[in-house]
Amino acid sequence: MSVYGYRDGALHVESVPLHLLAGEYGTPLYVYSKRAIHDDIRRIEDAFADTPHLTYYAVKANANRALLRLIAGEGLGADVASRGELALALGAGFPPSKITFSGVGKRDDEIAYALEQEILAFNVESTEEIDVLNDIAGTLGKRGRILLRVNLDIDAGGHAYVSTSMRHNKFGMPWERAREILLWASGLTHIDVRGIHSHIGSQITKPSTFLHAAEAIAGVVRMLREGGVTVHDVDFGGGFGVQYHGFVQHPSLPHEEPEAHELSTAALIRPALPILRQLGCTLSIQPGRSIVAHGGVLLTRVLYRKVTQEKTFLIVDGAMTDLIRPSLYHAFHQIVPLAITSAPHEVVDVVGPVCESGDFFAHDRTIAQLHRGDHIALMCAGAYGFAQSSTYNARPRPAEVLVDGTTHAIIRPRETVEQL
Repeated sequence: MSVYGYRDGALHVESVPLHLLAGEYGTPLYVYSKRAIHDDIRRIEDAFADTPHLTYYAVKANANRALLRLIAGEGLGADVASRGELALALGAGFPPSKITFSGVGKRDDEIAYALEQEILAFNVESTEEIDVLNDIAGTLGKRGRILLRVNLDIDAGGHAYVSTSMRHNKFGMPWERAREILLWASGLTHIDVRGIHSHIGSQITKPSTFLHAAEAIAGVVRMLREGGVTVHDVDFGGGFGVQYHGFVQHPSLPHEEPEAHELSTAALIRPALPILRQLGCTLSIQPGRSIVAHGGVLLTRVLYRKVTQEKTFLIVDGAMTDLIRPSLYHAFHQIVPLAITSAPHEVVDVVGPVCESGDFFAHDRTIAQLHRGDHIALMCAGAYGFAQSSTYNARPRPAEVLVDGTTHAIIRPRETVEQL
């Protein structure tokens, strides 16, 4: 059950009215729910039951230190994509034995740092990367444990920018070459081959897509074993979708059809688990979005209402610099008022103050009529929100607040002009 909902006409997170947070901390403002993050983690872990597995939180989704400490405290591991993310994960309490390093372009200093920290494994993307890892590990007197990322050539749907497992994408190596590459890597002095890794895309909402990926992974594992490659670990990646449409319900809100009846990592991966269990490997997944997206919202205030012959614009104090997903991917975020009123619904464009036509949160969206000074919430903004923020137009980044029951606290102060 969502921790976000209306009580007496006011939108709450846990036991706190969001309008109080907007008033106390200002806008634009990111707000997160501790309980929502905890609940999403528990649902993921419960889905595996007694299946041996590791869940690595994809740090790129949201790297706030307080949230990282919260997630590490739940016993999860971390998947990182840079030296900075690795340092943040270690500082938050993720043990090196539960950290993997992904990404197509790991620098030499990043590889050395990760080896020195003795992380669990590198998800490698090319033969040259394996060669470099072997050389650096040899210099440091270490061994680099690897999982080869295989490109399964699966179309996971969605925006082209979040496609990661088609032949034309930059990620992974063709699955047909996995045996050749891993047999070669097994002969390197400072490499320990552990298995394979896959990641087929992002915001995937159909269990059948993950079932298809599991069948493909199982075929690759069988091929490898028949070809003399020992496979200990299978990292099934992430990409588990979340409910962006109709997340908050109220009779006074415009109806939005949810992406699926039940949209959670547990529901998405459950059909694939019987196939993956049969492999006899240590199984791992890398959810990021599905751990923090539902737990976060972006609050913003209406600056101006502008009516032209063609459009009605709501100009708000939030911008693409705070939440770029709508501009970058045409991604959808439900937009709801912090207070339910009897105002009629209307079709508007919700736009920001940045000097770009691409600075928008929604085009032709039906919402209750709003005016200067009213506040709205962009729901499910906990993932890839602040993490992708910028200071374009010399706009300081927003503050972040964590709610726990009836209490709330700043977990990242609002950036100041002096810090730009």
